[in-house]
Amino acid sequence: MKKDSKKVIYWLLIGCLLIFIMVIVGGITRLTHSGLSISNYKLISGTLPPMNEAEWHEAFDLYKQYPEYQKLNNHFNLQDFKDIYFWEWLHRFIGRMIGIVFLLPFLYFLITKQLTKPTIKKAIILLSLGAFQGFMGWYMVKSGLVDIPDVSHYRLAAHLTTAFVTFAYTFWVALDLMFPNKKEINIKFRNLIRWGLALLLLQIIYGAFVAGLDAGFIHNHWPMMSEGKFMHETVYIEQTPLYKNFIEGKSGVQFAHRILAYIVVLFIVVIWLKSKKLTLTKIQTKSIHVLLLMVGVQFLLGVFTIILQVPVWLGVAHQIGAFFLLSIMTFTLHRFSK
Repeated sequence: MKKDSKKVIYWLLIGCLLIFIMVIVGGITRLTHSGLSISNYKLISGTLPPMNEAEWHEAFDLYKQYPEYQKLNNHFNLQDFKDIYFWEWLHRFIGRMIGIVFLLPFLYFLITKQLTKPTIKKAIILLSLGAFQGFMGWYMVKSGLVDIPDVSHYRLAAHLTTAFVTFAYTFWVALDLMFPNKKEINIKFRNLIRWGLALLLLQIIYGAFVAGLDAGFIHNHWPMMSEGKFMHETVYIEQTPLYKNFIEGKSGVQFAHRILAYIVVLFIVVIWLKSKKLTLTKIQTKSIHVLLLMVGVQFLLGVFTIILQVPVWLGVAHQIGAFFLLSIMTFTLHRFSK
């Protein structure tokens, strides 16, 4: 059989699509505060949701034993619980499907010798990233089951960033098979795009910090950050040492996220300007133009998300925008790599 055929490419792209869907559902889960509704983890038996009233009451009774119900949601009835349970269950269900979609076809392609050695190595890395992503999901949830009914924003950032990195790497492997022949490139320009990708990943991490700290609900003005109110408390930069304000303080984290947005936009504008001085292929030119367009769209989504105080649909749209921006940046870098 032909190695690294179109079937292998389709397999990888389907994996990319499923990760994309999972990121969307994960965003909805976070914005609807549904992430702590399932207080245990059962890899096999947890695949199906409760199937009758007795099982629903059992799941609800388990939820009542943890801080989120006791401190925040003790007014919930069974229907309220079902509403938040759905999103967390769906998020976990898609995660299980991703594991199956990556593992079973990989074993089939491996047994039938349809993969080259470099692709086998890359696929093993993908499987490892997927397993680590699943672990990070449960590790994140565990942080919200003790004392404080909210997950650690550090663990949330690690969980989300791992998902984005897993997608980007899967997409990169698919691109390697789709475009096996690469031309000589301008090393300095390629490195510029690499720095742009690094900045974008840092911005994604800070986006997770904002989500994890609910920092989008304060300073809901643009371009200035007016004094904000959250839980009826005035928000100031007040932590010591000072740097902690920019990784743990709501105001500081939102400020860093805003500044990084300007930097990412500026950096991509620089990439676009420098590309005009180079002799490029048609696909390289298009990728940079789309990159410039997408960063503008994502910047506007971020502004309106803040101004409108993070409505669920706009928060999800902003996360989707980050996903598309990473996709285009990955594609652009691939087209300028040896």
